[in-house]
This record gives sequence, C-alpha cells and structure tokens, in this order.
Amino acid sequence: MLLIPRIEALRPVPGAPRPRPRSARRRVPALLALAVSTCLLAASAPATPLGVGDRLYPHLGNPGYDVAAYDLSFTYPGTNTKHLQAVTRIDAWTTADLDRINLDFAHGQVESVEVDGSPAKFSTAGEDLVITPETPLSEGNWTRITVRHTSDPEYGEKREGGWVRTADGLAMANQADAAHVVFPCNDHPSDKAMFTFRVTAPNGYTVVANGQRADTNRAGKATTWTYRTAHPMATEIAQVSIGRSKVLTRTGPHGLPVRDVVPTGQREKLEPWLKKTPEQISWMESKIGEYPFETYGLLVADASTGFELETQTLSLFERGLFTEPAFPKWYVESIMVHELAHQWFGDSVSPRTWSDLWLSEGHATWYEALYAAEKADRPLEARMKAAYAASDRWRAAGGPPASPKAPEPGKKNGIFRPNVYDGAALVLYALRQEIGAPAFERLQRAWVSRYQDRTASTSDFVALAEEVSGRHLHGFMQSWLYGEKTPPMPGRPEWKATDPGKQPATTGKPAKAGTAGKPVKSGKTDKADKTGKTAE
Repeated sequence: MLLIPRIEALRPVPGAPRPRPRSARRRVPALLALAVSTCLLAASAPATPLGVGDRLYPHLGNPGYDVAAYDLSFTYPGTNTKHLQAVTRIDAWTTADLDRINLDFAHGQVESVEVDGSPAKFSTAGEDLVITPETPLSEGNWTRITVRHTSDPEYGEKREGGWVRTADGLAMANQADAAHVVFPCNDHPSDKAMFTFRVTAPNGYTVVANGQRADTNRAGKATTWTYRTAHPMATEIAQVSIGRSKVLTRTGPHGLPVRDVVPTGQREKLEPWLKKTPEQISWMESKIGEYPFETYGLLVADASTGFELETQTLSLFERGLFTEPAFPKWYVESIMVHELAHQWFGDSVSPRTWSDLWLSEGHATWYEALYAAEKADRPLEARMKAAYAASDRWRAAGGPPASPKAPEPGKKNGIFRPNVYDGAALVLYALRQEIGAPAFERLQRAWVSRYQDRTASTSDFVALAEEVSGRHLHGFMQSWLYGEKTPPMPGRPEWKATDPGKQPATTGKPAKAGTAGKPVKSGKTDKADKTGKTAE
C-alpha cells in the first residue's frame, strides 16, 4: 500500500479448491496451539475471539484449519448505498480437532451457516464468527463451510477499509485487516488460498476481479461474472470492481494479458499512462525475473482513498493520481512501478506476519526509487542519504523496520509509516553496500523464486542473504532491522542521522495523516512523515 503524499521521495535533495500438503500448512506457535486446543475442545465454554498470535493484530486469523479455497458470490443491487447479498464457501483442511470454527467476520448480517452440508449453530465474539458444527471435526480432514450473509459498503467513522464506494459502484481495499469486513475468512496473510468470484450485477455494469474471467452469464436484467485466480492469494489483496467501467486490453511481455479497468469517460485521458505498463513489466523482469501471475493491470477508481494498493493482478489506483496536475510525470510512473513491484514482493511472496511488512514495502519502495533513478534522473544515492538523515526519527516514531510499533487505537492502518517504506529501502541499500551489487541482485532473484506463491519471514530473508553472499550477516542485519538507532552506513561514514528530538524544518502546512506519499494537492511539498497508508 502506498499512502499519498510520499514527501520524502519528492523533496529535492543535494508493496478451484486445491488441497495442500500437510507440510505447507501454517504453523501455530506451540503455546498458542495449546491454548487454542483447550478453548476449542471446551464445548461448554463461551464463544471467544481467537487469533494466530500476530504481534500487531492479535485477533486476526484463526488457528485449527488451513484454507485451500474461497468461493465468493455477491449480488449487487444497483446502488452502492445498500448491502449486497453474499454467499461465502470455504474449503479447508483441519489442522486440529475442532468443536468450533472461528472465522474473521464483521459488519454483515449472517443468515445461515452450513458445515459439510449440514446446518450449524453460530454466534459472534468480537470480530469473529464462531461456528459450532453438528459433529466435531477431526484433525486432517477436508471440510466445507458455507455462510450466507450480507456485505455492507456503508461504514461508520471508526471503520477503515473493505468496500470503497466509487462514483459508479464499488471496489475493495482490504489491507491490512479489512477483508473480514467484506466476507467471512481467515484474515491473515499467512493463510493464502485460491479464489473464485461470482458477482451478479444489473446489465450495464462491468465486473472485474483478481485473476482471469472464467464465464459471463446474462439472465434477464442481470449478468453474473465469474473470475478465478491461478495462484494462491492473501485475503488482504482480494479485489472486486463493480462499475460502469471500460476494460482496456493489451499484451505485455511474452504474451502476458494486460487489462485495465477505467471509468468509461476517462479512457482517452488515462491511456497515455496505461500504455506504459508493458514496458514497466519488462523493466521489472530485467531486475528480478518473470512476472509471477497470469495477468496484470490497473483498476483506476473514481474515488478518493489517500492511497494506492497492490491488489493481486489488478492494482488499485485513485483516478486523481493520473489526472491532477500536481503530480510530476516521473512521480506517477514510479508509483505505478511501486504497485507493480508488489506483485512479486507482497503478493507472490507474502509476509508471514505483519511485522514482516518491511519485506513488502521496502522492496516496492526500492524498485520505485531505482526506476526513478534510471528513467527520470532522480539519483538513488541522494534519496537514500535523505532517508538516512530521517531514519532515527522514523524509528523513534514508528519502531525499527522489522519491529514496527502497533497501530494507535482507531488507526488500524497506522503500521504504514515511513520506517517500512524508505526506512526499509534504506536497509536494502545498506545490505547492497555490505555484500556488493552482484550478490544483492542474486539475492533478489533467489527470494522471489524460492518463495513464489508462499509466505516468508524476516529470518528467511536473512538466511537467504547469508546463503547467497557466503557471509555471516546475522549481527549486521539485526542492528539494521531491529536497532533503535540507525547503524553506520557501509562505505558512507559521512552520512549522519538527524536527532529524533529535533523536528526538521517545514514549509507550508503539515500534511494530513494518511496522505504521506503523494505531493499535496496544492502542489506544495510538505515535509511531514507518512502517518497512514500510501501506495502499498
């Protein structure tokens, strides 16, 4: 996710059901597994929200099963102010004996639940839907859960993410913890799954979702659109677009299908930007290898979100990024590359926990900056030097890159701070300085190849860096990833970090929270930190 505006970057300087083998299942820490087992086996105990032990989002995800596939059906009523009727089918392996099944779900009315075709009792606990099947489930079994429910695009002020209401329909923005606002799920990136989307909308609307279209069936006054993914996906990067849109198609490298979804009236204005995508894919492939999915494209939404988002195979962008004159050409193109880079870093290779977010955002920022350096003469070293100067301040405000501070109450997307963007890209720059550019480039290619379609952690990255470079890097990476202070930059002893206690000089008004990433719309470049999401 990339929040707008990214001021530090802009300032001139001198991110069908398929069984899985048991070895690929999500591992739950032993103490948590014991606690969960005790809770789930106590049939008489009250329903309680669970989680997989994520440090930043402790109630996200649920233990005891591993989702293989989601089949999501939505019926759009023709207005984005009313709820959608929905059916969510989940195919999963059980990884423990279960008397109850917890799903993450909030902000919808559950009408009925079935487990393996039989009606099941259900209740809510926090933001969990707690299901009690007629017959307890044994470990190692295949099960299907069917939930009939509503999906509501209207929220109060305290809810972030989920459905985004556009000028002509809906889109999704589920990162980091809002997929379960839209549909029942195991809402944690550690449990990736295949997806099928079936969306029924009145004739005249166009529906596009992750993956490729499998079927379009018109019946009377409505059309049902079916899409399927060819690769597993985390819930937080699911996407469904419903609107009076135009789908533009073109061909990318080695025949890759590229399709963009745009407001019908904006086609000509957006085309100069959209036609750049095939060349950008080729540029990324020259750096790290072949694009990892079956298709790509941009979903340009007529909405104001304050961020761009790397939804898998169909990145979400605000229309204003391309149409407002405040944004320089080089900047817009680099943000396009940021979201494209996320298809490798964050989508194909997903963070195992939310503390591993730096692996996604840091790499996306790295390639964003590298593209700007190569294509627009925005020197990478100058940007990294500026990031080094600010790094201690970012660490003090948001925590070290690999140990970000928890979001503040009411700001669940508050983990998207500068420390996981340019602060994390600075870690990659330091690593390249330490092991040399050739080893660093081999590491990047090996990372996206070894962990394609999987999840990976910070320790996995450090271990692979040691393997590829032939160096002992644990101490070096520990200080860069977890230190309260920024370590000396290899080869750049003259670089200095600013004292966190001293506020940098500012020009103009401070940027609003959640807008760090783009230049402010007045054209001024404020120097406030990113405090919300930016392009992911």
